[in-house]
Amino acid sequence: MRSIWNGSISFGLVSIPVKLMNATENHSISFRQIHLADGGRIRYHKVCELDEEEVPASETVKAYEDADGSVIPVTDEDLASLPLPTAKTIEIEGFVAPSAIDPLQLDSAYYLSANGVPAAKPYALLREALRRSGKVAVAKFAIRGRERLGMLRVVDDVIAMHGLLWPDEIRTPEGIAPDSGVKVRDAELDLADALMNTLGDADMDTLHDDYREAVEELVAAKAAGEPVAEEEGEKPEGKVIDLMAALESSVRAAEDAKGGGDGDGKHADVHPIEGRRSGSAKGGTGRAAAKKSARKRTGDKEAGQRQGGSGKTPAKRTAAGKAPARKAAAKKTAAAAKKSASKKEPAKKTTRKRTTA
Repeated sequence: MRSIWNGSISFGLVSIPVKLMNATENHSISFRQIHLADGGRIRYHKVCELDEEEVPASETVKAYEDADGSVIPVTDEDLASLPLPTAKTIEIEGFVAPSAIDPLQLDSAYYLSANGVPAAKPYALLREALRRSGKVAVAKFAIRGRERLGMLRVVDDVIAMHGLLWPDEIRTPEGIAPDSGVKVRDAELDLADALMNTLGDADMDTLHDDYREAVEELVAAKAAGEPVAEEEGEKPEGKVIDLMAALESSVRAAEDAKGGGDGDGKHADVHPIEGRRSGSAKGGTGRAAAKKSARKRTGDKEAGQRQGGSGKTPAKRTAAGKAPARKAAAKKTAAAAKKSASKKEPAKKTTRKRTTA
């Protein structure tokens, strides 16, 4: 990895020379703007709005626009003259539990590596102290012309640093939460818990960017001159009216996706919501009547078997006696059909000849 900053970690009176490297990378696909008519690149030029001439980078400086619209130039020399103790130092201010850091404050992530052989021992000392305490270090550092807040923690055998937003940069969520009059029933919470248990734990290593892969396939197909296949996405459904029904459907869909059910494609019974119990009761009455009729037929059959005494019932013996008669009748019918077909064949040929004439 290429280092983007060189400095040291100030740990009390201990100074640890380190290099700072980006811990993340951006895999999003970059696009360029072109002129559709001829494919020429579209480029942006810095033009002065007063004389409408392009200004080179050497003549461009920073400026601060005041509330009244006046512009105050601020050069790099002006900024360099300001006292900034953290310009080349990561100053540890203290240690806190990881839960004390609001995830909303987390920003960019970096790796810190020991810069040189003499830095290996104090680097390992700080790493093991953080690991054994179970805490994270809160520090200040400066990068890209501004002082920032950072959090140092141990990742494997490396000290990582997360850039943190300052507390006053976090907005309060006023007016965002739904009305306090919304009530959640226990039955809805039970179904939500069942859905969470069915979905299970998320495997972070298997997650990937499907949209980026689709864009790469699109670019490859256009480069090869192949037609681009349009995939129909799922149409968004309308407004959810029945929350319980939506939760029940979600649980079933999650079970299908994970191969749930009882092995034959059926799912466990879910308690019906109000408004559907009457239909379920009717269905249950019909199924009970069907089961009763089936038991009656089974009982009649067993009684017949007990009356016959032997292994066959009278009905079976009658069917066995009729079997030879049916076979003989079938043979006679097949012979008659064959004879009739042979007689009709010359008639068909004569008809075709007359039709041709």
